[in-house]
Parts: sequence; structure tokens; C-alpha cells
Amino acid sequence: MVRQPDLPGDTDTLPDPIEWPRLPGAQRSFMTVIAAATLLGLVSALLVGWTLQTWEAAAIYGALIMSAAAVGYVSALGRARRGGGRVDWALVRSALSSRSDALAITDGGGRLLSANDAYGTRCGGYPSPFDIAEPETEAHAIIAGLAVQARRDGNAQAEVEIAAGPRARRLRIACRPAEASRKYLLWTLRRTAEDRVFDEAVAMLEGPFGIVLSGGGLMAVLTGRDGEILAANGAFRSAVGGDRSSGNLGQILAPKPGGLHGLQRDDGTVEAVRLVELPLPGESASDAEAYLFVLLPGTGPATGDAGNDSIPALLSALPLGLALVDRDGRFVFVNAAFEATVGIGEGDRPVYPTELVVDEDKSLVSDAVRRAAGGHGKARDLRVRLTVRPDEQAVLTVGRATGFGEANVVLSVRDNREQLKLERQVAQATKMQAVGQLAGGVAHDFNNILTAVIGYCDLMLMRHSPGDADFDDINQIRQNANRAANLVRQLLAFSRQQTLRPQILQVSDVIGELSHLLKRLLGETITLSVRHGRNLGAVRADPGQLEQVIVNLAVNARDAMADGGTLDIVTYPVAADEVARLGYDMMPAADYVAMSVTDSGTGIPADIIGKIFEPFFTTKEFGKGTGLGLSTVYGIVKQTGGFIFAANEASGGARFTIYLPVCQDMARPDTVPAVATLSAADLWGKGTILLVEDEAMVRAVAERALSRKGYDLLTAGNGEEALELLDARPQGVDLLITDVVMPTMDGPTLVRHARERFPTLRIIFMSGYAEEQLRRSINVPGVAFLPKPFSVQELGDAVRTMLAGAPESTGKPD
Repeated sequence: MVRQPDLPGDTDTLPDPIEWPRLPGAQRSFMTVIAAATLLGLVSALLVGWTLQTWEAAAIYGALIMSAAAVGYVSALGRARRGGGRVDWALVRSALSSRSDALAITDGGGRLLSANDAYGTRCGGYPSPFDIAEPETEAHAIIAGLAVQARRDGNAQAEVEIAAGPRARRLRIACRPAEASRKYLLWTLRRTAEDRVFDEAVAMLEGPFGIVLSGGGLMAVLTGRDGEILAANGAFRSAVGGDRSSGNLGQILAPKPGGLHGLQRDDGTVEAVRLVELPLPGESASDAEAYLFVLLPGTGPATGDAGNDSIPALLSALPLGLALVDRDGRFVFVNAAFEATVGIGEGDRPVYPTELVVDEDKSLVSDAVRRAAGGHGKARDLRVRLTVRPDEQAVLTVGRATGFGEANVVLSVRDNREQLKLERQVAQATKMQAVGQLAGGVAHDFNNILTAVIGYCDLMLMRHSPGDADFDDINQIRQNANRAANLVRQLLAFSRQQTLRPQILQVSDVIGELSHLLKRLLGETITLSVRHGRNLGAVRADPGQLEQVIVNLAVNARDAMADGGTLDIVTYPVAADEVARLGYDMMPAADYVAMSVTDSGTGIPADIIGKIFEPFFTTKEFGKGTGLGLSTVYGIVKQTGGFIFAANEASGGARFTIYLPVCQDMARPDTVPAVATLSAADLWGKGTILLVEDEAMVRAVAERALSRKGYDLLTAGNGEEALELLDARPQGVDLLITDVVMPTMDGPTLVRHARERFPTLRIIFMSGYAEEQLRRSINVPGVAFLPKPFSVQELGDAVRTMLAGAPESTGKPD
């Protein structure tokens, strides 16, 4: 049993999973060869004995063969036991404990295998991530969906609310495969900003700071929104007793005249105290989920000056930026955290809060202070721009203060630059995803139109020879249609919906093969410099698409260096422990191969650097660019599982940096199954084909093309009509060609019903969407995929390939 370190109140243990030795693929093949050789040897021994009539020699020969087979089997099994042993969970546990984040690893059945101390603290023990939320709740369904998405896409994350401890908490949960086979999942649990503040307040009261307050005779207590006590320091627990220190604060305090409260002590006496209330930030100060109360002893009003030095000492020790303002709007007290946030220098304290903000926000702050001083309304969160940072916003909370003497307004300031940065990143990612979905839908409809245009051009060219007057016009239409198809492919690349053919390759090899082409593209006035780092890992990418990424970046750099310059392409490895130092929160910790493309041009203006990856955005003159170059680069990199960032160099010019994950599984197939294109002559076809397509123009051109080749055609406009045609033909058909996305009944549903009637029926899926996007829906064995737009020749080749019994695509995801 693998046992986690003992935590307060924790007695849970984690099971140690058993992994039996298993033979790798190469060794299984070796064992197969041994078995075959043994069988052949025994047969040959029998033949020797029968031919020579010497069965003693045949027995000796057979025994030698069996001995050799036994030696080979023992050797292969030994290698398997040495190479496929148990997982060293002690080593895994040590690796997880080295991180401050809450980390856990589960197996395929959701069983918790290992976790670090932070996970046990965060979850109040060591439940499986699937069990931290109540069953049949939205949070439980979200967590289960994360596991499915992580195995499918390689990464998943969401924010869920769970009941952990005395209050509901929100956790940011990320999930990704822990190894290449995706058998194990690695879970990361992070707190939200509000929960982090709450945890720090609990640790402050129950830690050394709470002891300091107790030593000064100050009682401090943290409550929820309804007054339930969540944490308290020693002075408060000693005063009210252990049983009552976990109850409701409203039942312990009784209001008294003069703004005082009566504290019912454990010995039965009542002590007059004054409350200082500090709401902990939630989504807004008026909607705080917890409150920190400090109970000040005394019978008179507490002051914020020398009359009561405990208040300034208390506020100065807090890590929050706090200030007190009197009824006239003048500062009474400012702590060090407030001064640091708003940029107040020593001896340079302003008189009024409005002096801290720009002119446009002065009236907003003045009105909020005046309303709080008059007791009107609740605390407000104001987004203002400080004079020290007029280009960035900060959050200023203005609320009423009681128990501070002449000060009756409290100000709290938070530096939310990181929060705003994350908001902008989320907004940008959401916008890019929305534009990508729109581009994918447009590309699908456009592909149907181009299929008809290209198909009819092909049919017309069959009736015209190169010498005819109309031949050049028809050919020109076809060429322009193909150019439009390339434009659609760029849209699909941006929306990450193109069909990729990934291979395991070295980035340096791709760049090396492109060097001569890049020099010709850049011209004589631009110097190309290529440098490769050492120990670069292999990546899994489509080599053609990766070449397009490099060429597009090089062409953009050339256009930015009209007077000549230098283009530097550098590759280098990035280890997993270096990712955090890069400052990109969206990049998970993993090994990457980085490629930077840096030019010495004019750079990217700050006002457009956030828009450069948007489709059709270009700074070039009209007619000199489509605006799809960088958006195509962005789509290819993201679909490959990588990341791309743009920045300006301090010395001028721009730098694009691409991070591609290192491929850990070198045994995966190097290509995605696709329909093979035959180079044979256009032969006459034979067989019956059922064509199902809801677009009439595509159905018509495909029907004419296949009929001209001699096939017997049955056509249907939807899945229900196709099933009726199959029911009317007991002998079935030789091939079913169907669109994937159709109204009422889609292609995969049609295929499943057809396979129930005819299990060996051959299938070709065709679609204007990319194969990668449809992988889950076309998870049907024994099918091929034909992307639109396709030519008459490509359609004929695909049909001939399937009917000839060529190797079929499985249609399953990798």
C-alpha cells in the first residue's frame, strides 16, 4: 500500500496498483516468429522421419528445435520483465511532492493512485478527483467530462464549485494525460483568487499573526456571510469557550448603545467590545462571502490616532491596501500596502482620495466617498485609473467604516493588472474561437459549391480537346476554382479544422530542407541566419503544414524589411521546469521544441499586435494580401498542439516564437488514414453504388461522373431515403458513398443501420468539413474519407480503390 503522509484528521490510504510485465510490440513479433519457426521445425522433423524411416533421428531433431524455442521464449519473457516492470509510485510521489500545486494521478477507472500533500490539504483528505463533488451534481458531471476531454484532446480545464469544509469553494481543475498511452490522468487543482484570500485569512488567524493579536489582547474572528464562525484566534476561543467558538457570532454578541456590543464570555460575564469589520473580497465587496472581525476592548469610542495605537498597528500588519477617510473626505490613516499600490512616496501623502486618480475618475471617487460617509448604499467596487499608472486600471473599494472614531470611510485598493491581463487573454481566445467556428461553417458551404464547379468543369473538359475554342475558358474557370479551394483550406487552417497528415519529425530537418527556398524568397538584400540548438526532441506534425508556417513567417518578415535586413531562425529545447518562467499561463508544463523567427524590420505597432492572428486582418495595401497568412500559421500551430506568441524586440523588429510539444510516443503511426489516389488510367467501372448527398448540385455532378464511368447509380437526398432503397434491394449494393452532415439522419447513423443489414458493405464518407473535426462522428470501422472539394478524377480513384479491395481506412481516431 502507498500511504500518503499523515495529515490532521486523515487516515485514508491509497492502493498500490499492480502492473504485470507485458511484451512490447517488437517482442510480441519475435514471439510470433519463434512459434512459427517451431511449428515448421516440427513438421520438417516428421517429414525427415517419414522419408528416412529413422524416427530416432527425427525425435532428436525435434527436441533440438523445441529447446531452441524454449530458450528464445525465456529470453523474450526476461526482457519483458526487465523492461515492463511495475510503476515506481514512490518516485512518482516524490515528483508530485516537489510542486506546490495540488496534484493527483488516477487510472482509467478513476481510482486515485498518488497525490501530494497539497492535494490532501485542498480536498480534506485523499478522495479521487471524481469524488470531490457530490454524485449527480453539475460539478460531478463537469469533472467526469474533463477526463473524457483530456483523453481525447490532450488537455482539459474548467472551474467548478464544490462543498469542501465549512463553505462552498470554487476550484480551477485541469486534467491531462500523465503519459503517452493516456492510461493515467494527471489532475491539477488550483484555488480562485477569492478562495486564496479566504485561506490566507484562516492561516493568518490560526498562525503566528493570530498569536500576536492574542498577545495584545485583541480578539479576531472570521465568519461567513450568515455569521457562522469559520476561524478565530486564541484570544477569542479562550474568551467564549471551545464549544461556542464554532457557532454563530450573532448569538455571542449583543448590540449595546454607542455602537458597542456585549461579548458573552465563557465565565458568564459580558464584556463591552467594539467591532471592526473588514469584508473579504468576493466578486464585489458588497457580495463578500466572508468577513474578518476584530473585537476591540473598551467602553468609549475607539480612535484612529494616538488615542488607540492598536488600530494603526493592526491595519499596518494586514497585507491588504487599506486607508481610512473622515467625513470631510480627508485621509486619516494609510497603511504601507496602500501606499505601495497607489505609488505614494515617503512624505508625499495626499490629502484627499481624489488626488490619487486621473481627472476623469475624480467625480466618481468623490461621489462614492460622500455616499459612504453619509451611510447611503453598500460598499462599491470602482475601476479607476491611478495617476501613477494612467494607462492601467485598479480596483478601489469604498465602504462605510464603524469603530474607528473620526474615520467613517474605509478604502481598499487592489492591483488587478494580472486579472485584467487574464481577462484580455480569455476575451481574445474566445473571439478567435468564435471566428474560427464561423470560418469553418463558411468553408463547409463553400466546399460544396466548389465541388460542383470543379466537377462540372471536369465533365465539360471531357467533351473538349485542348484545341477547342472553349477549352481555355473552361480550364481557366477550373484553375480559379482550385485557387478558391486553397483559400478555403487556409480558412480551415485558421479554424483548426483542416485534415492533417502528422509525422514524427525533427524541426531542424524541415528548416534545413527549406533553407534554399527561403533564400530565394527573401532576396539578396536580406540575410538568412539559421541556428539549431542541441538535444532537440522529435515533434509530431504535418511536414507540409509546418513548411507553410515557416514560409508564411519568412514572407511576412521580408515585407517588413523593405530596405533589407536580417532574418534569424533559431531552434532550441525548452524543458518542462522552464515553462513557468516563460510567463505564459495557458502553456502546460511539458517538454517543447521552440522555434523563433526574428527580423530586423519595423516591428509590430502596439495597437494591432493583439489582432495580427485574426483572419483577413492585414496592414498591407489593398490587393497585396488576403490577411490569412498569420491566421493560417496560428491555426496550424494550435491544431498541432503547440503555441505561438508575437513580441517586439527592444532593438527593433518582431519576433514570433513557436512552441511544439515533444512527441513522447514514438510508436504511434506516422500518418492519418486517407483515401489513396491512384495514378492508373481512367478505367471503366463496374458495380452498383448508392450515393447519398443532401446538396442537389453535388449529388448531380457525382452521379454524372460515376455514370460516365459505367457504374450503376442509386441516389438519395437523405438517410431515410437511402435506407428505403437498401430495403428494396435484398442483394444490396457494392459501395455506399454518403455525406457526413445531413439533416434528420446523418451519414454515420445511416452507415450503422446499413451495416446491420449488410455487414461487409464498403463505405466512403465525403464532407466539406475536415476529417479531424469529424473523427468522433465517423468512428465506424472499414471506411474511407474523401474531403470536398474533389475532382471527377479524385472521385473515380476513390471509388475504384474501394471496389478493388485496397486497404481501407479505419475511420477511427488515432
